[in-house]
Amino acid sequence: MIDIGKIGIWFSHNDLSIDESVAFAQRVEACGYGALWIPEAVGREPFGHLAYLASKTSSLVLATGIANIWARDAMTMAAAQKTLVELSRNRFLLGLGVSHAPIVEGLRGHRYHKPLSTMRDYLEKMATAVYRAPAQVEKPPVVLAALRDKMLSLAREKADGAHPYLVPVTHTRKARKILGKGKFLAPAQAVILETDSAKARATARGYMKSYVPRLPNYKKNLLELGYTEADFSDGCSDRLVDDIVAWGDVDTIKARIQAHYDAGADHVCILPLSTEGHLPNMTAVEAFAQ
Repeated sequence: MIDIGKIGIWFSHNDLSIDESVAFAQRVEACGYGALWIPEAVGREPFGHLAYLASKTSSLVLATGIANIWARDAMTMAAAQKTLVELSRNRFLLGLGVSHAPIVEGLRGHRYHKPLSTMRDYLEKMATAVYRAPAQVEKPPVVLAALRDKMLSLAREKADGAHPYLVPVTHTRKARKILGKGKFLAPAQAVILETDSAKARATARGYMKSYVPRLPNYKKNLLELGYTEADFSDGCSDRLVDDIVAWGDVDTIKARIQAHYDAGADHVCILPLSTEGHLPNMTAVEAFAQ
């Protein structure tokens, strides 16, 4: 694994212009974060975007959180990965995921089927894909957006670790147990630097409504962790909201980040949510820098 430090930033740049995206990446780098993670959904193509950010930064590791396997065949994904490793001078980490049926079928028009076996086959094809260009790293790292037991086991067997999203600390503990020692674990943790409970929870619910209950993989995972159907009603229960989104003062949020480390995380990527809109909370970015 490349060294991405203990803390990074995860944020969608869709509401930023490309110049604002560059400025944000440069600020994240200047603050000392190890990595900047971006998703793939309905905005910019992540490999082109990250290649441009790589040209405007010097030390920051750039990561996909995650690249969707249904968007490219395995050979194309392997080529994109190795190209970006070369362009960034080995500052790229590939996070892969199977996404969710409503996105894959509803938005992309593909058939979402057998996600576990599809991911296994995809990783095997990536490992043997022909690539006739200079490779900077013989086997660049891959982490999986693994939530449930079987995908976490696959991350242990066929990848370098896991990048779980929308999970509480209890999931980090479970993931470490399944991954075992030596596999990289980088959970995402949404944070809101706000001590007013009503304001913080309203912002958290606005963030979470894009994921639960509408995306089934997240809901199934949370049910397995002990949450109930009641926790998904009326914008999600306070219990679920508070477990997924860390809010409060700096010390309270730092304690949540530390709880992930104590549970077995190697790296925590924080989502600096703002109560004022969709732009990143730069006060939070600066507050949790290492």
